[in-house]
Amino acid sequence: MTLRYPSDMTTRAILQNCSRNLAGAPLNNIAKTGEVKDMKHNKLQSRKDMALLLEDLLQPLESYYSEGRARLNLGQTSAHFGSGIAEMEAFSRVLWGIVPAVAGGEFTGRWEHHLEGIKNGTNPDHPEFWGWIHGIDQRMVEMAAFGLALALIPDKIWQPLNETEQHNLYQWLDQINQYDVVENNWQFFRILVNTGFDTVDLPVNEEKQQESFELIESYYQGDGWYADGPVEQWDYYISFGFHFYGLLYAACQKDKDPERAELYKQRASRFAEDFIYWFSDDGSALPFGRSLTYRFAQVSFWSACVFAELPEIDTGVAKGLIMRHMRWWMKQPIFSGDGLLTVGYTYPNLIMAENYNSPGSPYWALKTFLILALPEEHEFWQAPEKPMPSLDRVKKLTVPRMTIMREGNHVSSLVSGQYSTTEHAHNDSKYAKFAYSTSYGFHVAKGVFGPEQGAFDSMLAFSEEDGYYRGRRRSLLTEWQDGVLYSHWKPWRDVDVETWLLPAWPWQVRIHRVHSRRTLDAREGGFSLPLEQDGLIPLPDIQPNIETPADHVLSTELPAGISIIADLGGTRRLELGKTDPNTNLLFASPAVLPTVTSRITAEEGPVWYGTAVYAGSQTPSTIPKMIRTSDESYDVVYSGQTTVRVESILGSNPS
Repeated sequence: MTLRYPSDMTTRAILQNCSRNLAGAPLNNIAKTGEVKDMKHNKLQSRKDMALLLEDLLQPLESYYSEGRARLNLGQTSAHFGSGIAEMEAFSRVLWGIVPAVAGGEFTGRWEHHLEGIKNGTNPDHPEFWGWIHGIDQRMVEMAAFGLALALIPDKIWQPLNETEQHNLYQWLDQINQYDVVENNWQFFRILVNTGFDTVDLPVNEEKQQESFELIESYYQGDGWYADGPVEQWDYYISFGFHFYGLLYAACQKDKDPERAELYKQRASRFAEDFIYWFSDDGSALPFGRSLTYRFAQVSFWSACVFAELPEIDTGVAKGLIMRHMRWWMKQPIFSGDGLLTVGYTYPNLIMAENYNSPGSPYWALKTFLILALPEEHEFWQAPEKPMPSLDRVKKLTVPRMTIMREGNHVSSLVSGQYSTTEHAHNDSKYAKFAYSTSYGFHVAKGVFGPEQGAFDSMLAFSEEDGYYRGRRRSLLTEWQDGVLYSHWKPWRDVDVETWLLPAWPWQVRIHRVHSRRTLDAREGGFSLPLEQDGLIPLPDIQPNIETPADHVLSTELPAGISIIADLGGTRRLELGKTDPNTNLLFASPAVLPTVTSRITAEEGPVWYGTAVYAGSQTPSTIPKMIRTSDESYDVVYSGQTTVRVESILGSNPS
């Protein structure tokens, strides 16, 4: 029923001394030629193309520099650390792109302007002085880029300074050794600052450096994975934080600290075996976790792998990953009208932002330009791009508690048991949903009332019949059960939910056991589909194609794809819900969301639900089944075979 509703020059040679100014053909005049005026038209295939892209990203900043060149005021929105520090943050984040380019022989004129800003920003007597810190402070984060500059281009940042200017820079950066640093990836900021000090023969606080090394070790989880501190959080901070900084250290300190350098490289190589599963063949990466406004920093790990010369990393594969990713991002509307990177993901979006996202924060994306430190003759630039290697269509990532599924260009992930203990914004949406997708993204809540504001894609949410919903946040228990992700969570103290997430490729199956001592409305969403794609058709004229191909199955089709939800228990109602605009990270349009709904009474005891979800371009031919085997266990059957048996841990005695 249808309803109308490597070359001769290796990185080893380049990095014999990280303090060398790496040679490369100067490209300072590219921007003046007007060769490529639109970043979308840059083919992004060569070193020249990447240098041009960096210039195109930096040029719009020129009119926003302060008179003393030490600050960048890029907008009127704020962050928890205030606008003054935000201006310093924007200035420093540009260094992640400029420093490698200068190390590779580019942007010498632009560097002179930046050096002026460094002199003034670290001068206590200058009106644009960046100020002294008094404890944990955002400026600690930004100091790492100066450590990189001291390590890679001391002849450009240190040697041109007079004695007073050198003293000022050292005193300002050494503050990171005078105070405690957040116990997470921030430990590497201190390590990189001290690495820079070591390069130019400045005093290094060995006690603090060792303290940071030991904390980094305590976060290591195995299989190449760190946690972002003493937490259950495995997101992009592991790639563009721990491993990116670790590989910088390994490259720059391989002669002075060879054992640790080799350890960091080995861990990164092992991590790469898992992390590659987060990337699609089309260049996009899995939207998951916090700090997604850093956008193409998602691929910076692979730049660091090439820079640090990991022998296990295929240069052509790394080049393909980086270039496809950058091409994908340059197709997205992520820039303001005057060319600035905006806060958001694939479009400007403050709803999804964290409290530490200032107007200049997105420029951490420039980390990916580390490859510009490599000269034209380097193997990376000479090698042809390679496609993604052959990967398993279902992959268990043990440490981060993820199951990755692949179908064509669509990569999705089942997730349980992750959570960021720092409540920056929307942690439940960014870590605790059942699934995340490169093609269909995920939603964050726009408000607290009703399903349209709550946008409960890939989530089971409950309401006390009043329109205020709660879904999964932290899990009390998470474990692997024969390849199935199990979690126990409590939206209220007297409501216990057990959830099992399993891949029945191409379906995702969720089994829930809900024991509530209060009457609740429940709703569970699949993947959403945007109603608009190009804006050419008025929104009221757009009607999704809705089908019920089998009992208790709802299929919805729009130009973005097909989204299906199936109630395997056959007891819930099917509903095509809607979500508010600007809640999905991948698209701004309002969306439709296939949903199943029910009511749970306090008297009925444990209730079992089974849900199968699919999103893609082709409707699967068969649907999984859920078969009861006892009061406290069910089998999931797909294609005539028992995929898994799930059994309640809580039984009749919930905690």
